[in-house]
Amino acid sequence: MRKLIFALVVVLLAAPAWADVVIDLKNLGNGVVQIGYNASSETELVRAFALDIVATDGNIIDINDYAVGDNNGGYGIFPGSFDDNITVNTTTGMVDSWVGNPNPYTPVAPAGDPDALGEIPGPAITIEMGSLYDDAAPPKIGVLCTITVETTCTQVCVTGNAIRGNVVLEDVSEATLDPNCISFDCFPSSFSTYLTWVSLGKPACWCKPPDGSGYQCDGDADGITSPAPAKYRIFSGDLALLVANWKKKAADATLDACADIDHKASPAPAKYQVFSGDLSIVVANWKKKDTALAGDCGVRAE
Repeated sequence: MRKLIFALVVVLLAAPAWADVVIDLKNLGNGVVQIGYNASSETELVRAFALDIVATDGNIIDINDYAVGDNNGGYGIFPGSFDDNITVNTTTGMVDSWVGNPNPYTPVAPAGDPDALGEIPGPAITIEMGSLYDDAAPPKIGVLCTITVETTCTQVCVTGNAIRGNVVLEDVSEATLDPNCISFDCFPSSFSTYLTWVSLGKPACWCKPPDGSGYQCDGDADGITSPAPAKYRIFSGDLALLVANWKKKAADATLDACADIDHKASPAPAKYQVFSGDLSIVVANWKKKDTALAGDCGVRAE
């Protein structure tokens, strides 16, 4: 029976069908993007995915964390990679090995296939992933894979590949698949202060190295230490920057957002972007050196 279903997966990936499935993208850091899916609104399970992945301003350099093979609760059937890359038993017709030979067994469709975007490394790829199972069906919410992009990359977008069927359900029903994108900022979009960071012009000083010092949220407004031998991370230069921006508001074009240590405005109606909350942090960390501070600004959740 699985041999017949195996053939059906290949047909479905080439058939025009749509699925009401949400593609979830998550930035895991260090250029790694997790590509997940959510089909909880569907009564049917998803049988196969055909997706185009496009990176902006950089290349996709790796793909990992995907299921391989059948009956494992995942999408480990890659029609574009069959060729001679899996070992099929000539007597039973079953797959003896999913280990790629001579080439890797991978979800990435060969660049020469119709409407396939490219191969790794490159700015765009097409992935084909199907399920084949007896009892270990994939869940309705899960992870397909992760990709790694170059550090120059500013955005990753995932859309359906229409010629391969986009997303196919068990009953081959049709729905829509909306494209999804994730942008790479040095300040995480998951932070509660992210919108403030954006509204202030995305100041790099709020971020982790190499964009910022990693100490700005501890009071390092000027991004440097005092001269040797003291080498205080929080000292007179930071206080001077706070004084220069004291009681300035977000709309003030002269505001230096690096002086906004607590990353929020004072309560209404004043709504000063640099005020007593920022000064309190500087005072609490006055004359502290790098060794006395975590240095995880831009990483520490806000």
